[in-house]
Amino acid sequence: MSKVLRKIGICADHGGFELKERIKSFLFENQFEPIDYGAMKLDNTDDFPDYVIPLAKAVASGEVFRGIAICGSGVGACVAANKVSGVRAALITDYFSAHQGVEDDDMNLICLGGRVTGYASAEELVLAFLNARFIGAERHLRRLKKIQDLENNDLRRL
Repeated sequence: MSKVLRKIGICADHGGFELKERIKSFLFENQFEPIDYGAMKLDNTDDFPDYVIPLAKAVASGEVFRGIAICGSGVGACVAANKVSGVRAALITDYFSAHQGVEDDDMNLICLGGRVTGYASAEELVLAFLNARFIGAERHLRRLKKIQDLENNDLRRL
């Protein structure tokens, strides 16, 4: 019986291009199907929002299971991704946060810094993120509802 490959969106600007290419191979090796939202070639003049926003929209719509966005520090990618309703992105630099962000906060997009995250560390973080599952405890659902209310501009409920 063959394992169903889960589609994982991935993108990077010039600051994360090399790490993105490395992570794409790692995803294949671990039975995931990477869907590349760019950049397709190294271009030092590109802008991360051009890749992060389409990836974030794909995550929010369910076109891909989860997303990985990489820029130089990961900060810009995180800021851009979180502008898309339904995306819960975080800049991740440690193993605990990589899985806990999914388990408690239903994080669906991980951001990494291509200039500050080594290959082995990135692989460990990505795998922890992709293998984690949302626990869905009442307190987690309550908190997510408050975020959804904010996204829907229903500030009366906050």
